[in-house]
Amino acid sequence: MNINLRIAKKGDCLRLLELVNELALYEKAPEEVTVTLQEFEDAGFGSNPVWKAFVAEIDGLIVGFALYYIRYSTWKGCRMYLEDLIVTESVRGKGIGKLLFDQLIVEAKEMGFKGMVWQVLDWNEPALNFYKKYEASVEAGWLNASLSNEQLSKIEVCG
Repeated sequence: MNINLRIAKKGDCLRLLELVNELALYEKAPEEVTVTLQEFEDAGFGSNPVWKAFVAEIDGLIVGFALYYIRYSTWKGCRMYLEDLIVTESVRGKGIGKLLFDQLIVEAKEMGFKGMVWQVLDWNEPALNFYKKYEASVEAGWLNASLSNEQLSKIEVCG
């Protein structure tokens, strides 16, 4: 199997969103994907790009990707935030995730980031086992908090 790794380009976005939707199904939250193709393209390739991704291809078909952005920690400095590491189900277990994750490590070192951070679901044993191979720290005690676009629109702020 010949796997090609490269930096994502704008024309990849439709396929990347297909993989995002595949991940959302796996994580039992398909209704949570609300980003449009236009928003996704603009965020990665517009006038102020906020994310970068590496893709893995087999015979010209993108079968996985790793998407990150820069997160600033007041305690640590600039860190890579891995938003998604996705490999399509039909080719999982063939080392593609490792290739993508290793590429992120190279990128983090080259960019001088002070570390990498990401989230993993506590029930996702395959992912947890994958990260354990890298001796990654998985922290307990932090809870995710968020406000959706709909919630933001309902909040009245004085001032």
